[in-house]
Amino acid sequence: MRRVTRREALIELTAAGALLAGCGSGAPVTDSGSTVVSTWTDAMGTGNLERSSGEALLARTELGPAREGAAILTTLAHVTDAHVLDASSPARVPFLDRLGEPFQSTFRPQETLTAQVLAGAVRAIRGLRPDAVIQGGDLIDNAQSNELTWALEAIRGGAVRPASGRLGYYGVQLAENPDPFYYRPDLDAPQHLGLLSRAVRRFISPGLPTPVYPVLGDHDILVAGELAPTDVTRGLAVGEHALWELPRGLELPPGLSLTAGGSPDGPPVPVLVDQFLVQALAGPKVRVPADPARRQLSAHEVVAELRAAARLPADSGLLDYAVDVGRSVRLIVVDLARRAGGSGGRVHPGQADWLSAELDNAGKRWVIVVSHHPLVSSEGGEQLLGVLDGHPRVIAAIAGHIHRNEIIPRPSPAGGYWMITTASLIDYPQQARAIRVLETAGGGVALEMWMLDHVFGGDLGQISRELAYLDAQGGRPRRFSGDRLDRNVTLYRAPARG
Repeated sequence: MRRVTRREALIELTAAGALLAGCGSGAPVTDSGSTVVSTWTDAMGTGNLERSSGEALLARTELGPAREGAAILTTLAHVTDAHVLDASSPARVPFLDRLGEPFQSTFRPQETLTAQVLAGAVRAIRGLRPDAVIQGGDLIDNAQSNELTWALEAIRGGAVRPASGRLGYYGVQLAENPDPFYYRPDLDAPQHLGLLSRAVRRFISPGLPTPVYPVLGDHDILVAGELAPTDVTRGLAVGEHALWELPRGLELPPGLSLTAGGSPDGPPVPVLVDQFLVQALAGPKVRVPADPARRQLSAHEVVAELRAAARLPADSGLLDYAVDVGRSVRLIVVDLARRAGGSGGRVHPGQADWLSAELDNAGKRWVIVVSHHPLVSSEGGEQLLGVLDGHPRVIAAIAGHIHRNEIIPRPSPAGGYWMITTASLIDYPQQARAIRVLETAGGGVALEMWMLDHVFGGDLGQISRELAYLDAQGGRPRRFSGDRLDRNVTLYRAPARG
């Protein structure tokens, strides 16, 4: 059976949606992004997103009984997997996307709008007025200097111009590209005339006035989230030759498997990608404007920039650190990114002992442990989980990477904690997570959580959301929104045992 291209799927859904457009529910419009107030739904199944009623917080009592909140200890936001990317970069490999699983993240129809979506999430988080923000990793997509500049500008606030090369956007979505695979907004349905030129225009981000604590992801330091930069990839990034077409004879190897833990956001094991690049570089190329600002960064450079932006102490190694948010909550950030390549998480030597010491140092504070990669799917992750299982003040282990809203209780002899992942900003539903830590009657604790939609001014944010929703390989068919109990909930935890 012939595979339907992303362009064809967009056309089919858009045509169906046009028949029923304008039948909105009349739900309230909010600039807060709070999904407690309203949500985006496709009630008719036409591909047409409309405002609908919000989702109230549901009680989850697997780790403790529901009790009245006595005091708010802190309010946080978790925003992850923004994948701010340079859609004109010749170091990208969009042609691999047509091979399907597991390459479906190398091209997305909404990929020119990643900086705007991050700024929209920033705007929603500002309305929350949190005490701190957790930036959960994969802030950028391809380890490029210009990507990191744009992302940090969106977070700090001020002018952002997400363009590279002298021509602005120059990539696979140009109208003159005849390839039937790529969605071209000037020609294809849903048509958005001038979108590509608008996507690279300067805009103003409101910025976050509260501390933003970074987590390191695979895409922050690895090309496509998989490969440590090499002379070949560095040359491609700043050069003038791009690979847009799938070279003849380039096929998916039989029995292909992902790295440990899997990944929805990058190609497979590095040796296979190396083989693909060798074959691809022998094929036809497209001449594109070069740009030295696309320089690929080393892991050391990325960690240094993230530490400096967050005003954390300088460190030449991992992005491991602990910070206290108020007098009752400690955040412990664990760096599981592989320096040598591979998208899956990996526990580094000495981290278990370091984590144990930081937990002891927390005293009577409640502890939230944060990593980009979920501990349960990371190499060596069980070692860290064993440390957390024995500590009575741990209430949550939060991660990103899998682009999915998910909440799973983890009982333990010390009282247990919640394993939480938050959806990405690049794939539908393009959400961040609000987190309020409450002290409950009797000495327990609860986590009030609800999702935040991004609210970029104008229509570009909504265009990105709609394209992400229509994406036949994206977060909607893969159910990245999670189930109802993975989103707006109150998670109860009994008093600490010991």
